Amino acid sequence: MNLTDTQQAILAMIAERIGADGVPPSQAEIAKAFGFSGVRAAQYHIEALEAAGAIRRVPGQARGIRLVHDDTDIPVPEPALPDNALRLPVLGRVAAGLPIGADIRSDDFVLLDRAFFAPAPDYLLKVQGDSMRDEGIFDGDLIGVHRTPDARSGQIVVARIDDEITVKLLKIGKDRIRLLPRNPDYSPIEVMPDQDFAIEGLYCGLVRPNR
Repeated sequence: MNLTDTQQAILAMIAERIGADGVPPSQAEIAKAFGFSGVRAAQYHIEALEAAGAIRRVPGQARGIRLVHDDTDIPVPEPALPDNALRLPVLGRVAAGLPIGADIRSDDFVLLDRAFFAPAPDYLLKVQGDSMRDEGIFDGDLIGVHRTPDARSGQIVVARIDDEITVKLLKIGKDRIRLLPRNPDYSPIEVMPDQDFAIEGLYCGLVRPNR
């Protein structure tokens, strides 16, 4: 099969979804995952996969895509991502008001342009609440997190306090650490000496899902 990198990645996505859920992704889901402007681009690549003999389509079915396995047993390729692309796991929801326990299960992945972030993130977290509103971080946003235990005062961090996770502005004083919201409706969090506190990562950018 003579497939482009994008078509190989779409084929791998189809195989992954069929293996995990028993059904292939829709054209709209493929378009969203790969950042296409519309479903027509996804349809073009699906037609190319069918022409190459990698899949077949069942007429009259919305998700009528079937993988083709011939006698040569061609393996399904791993996604081949462009150099500027990041495939990031969405690890859970983070309360931007009160800390909540972090759900670290990787239930979803998002393909994004590396240029959205600095430094490059290791994962995405979904924000819940509006305590970081004045930093432009809103409820439902996906924030990129660069995994590191180190941070400077004045940086926005993902912090763990007694196994609870929150996103706040870090302020390090001579005798205390404070986690500040960026919304006057919320109070700062002062880290007590007897609390288990750690920096889980640095905020490095966000994407806002379509609502």
